[in-house]
Amino acid sequence: MEPNEITAILNRPLSQELLARDLVRMAYVAKDGTPRNVPVGFAWNGAQIVVCTSTNAPKLASLRHNPAVALTIDTEVHPPKMLLIRGQAELDVVDGIPAEYLEMNGSYEMTAEQRVEWEAGVRSLYDSMVRIVITPTWVKLIDFDTTLPSAVEELIQQRAARQNA
Repeated sequence: MEPNEITAILNRPLSQELLARDLVRMAYVAKDGTPRNVPVGFAWNGAQIVVCTSTNAPKLASLRHNPAVALTIDTEVHPPKMLLIRGQAELDVVDGIPAEYLEMNGSYEMTAEQRVEWEAGVRSLYDSMVRIVITPTWVKLIDFDTTLPSAVEELIQQRAARQNA
């Protein structure tokens, strides 16, 4: 996909709504060659998805070996709304707690006192973290109204061809 196509899809109102959600499902290939799919908190900075994790997270070795990832952000209603993203993960070790980590956890319901306690606990636990930065190289928005999965689109075209024959 061309960067302008990616930007156009990511700037759609539904995409922006999905990019404001709490969790993304991140799929990657583990070092043993088997697939993994984990729900993780994320932040959208307008151009990239940022996931933060501990420096000892098993996914880091896998991403260093094979940085290809696929992301899904979706809703739990019918029909589902889905934003599918593919990209390459870049790993950035940072001292302390990345601002994105604190941002991505800001939507959980906490009182001000709980938030202070939570943040103090986070700061006491992590000396450093890893920012997993994913720049989209392919995206698809599926809303089951104006856009469908490609296999369903193909079936609709085949049905139309049969009906017109």
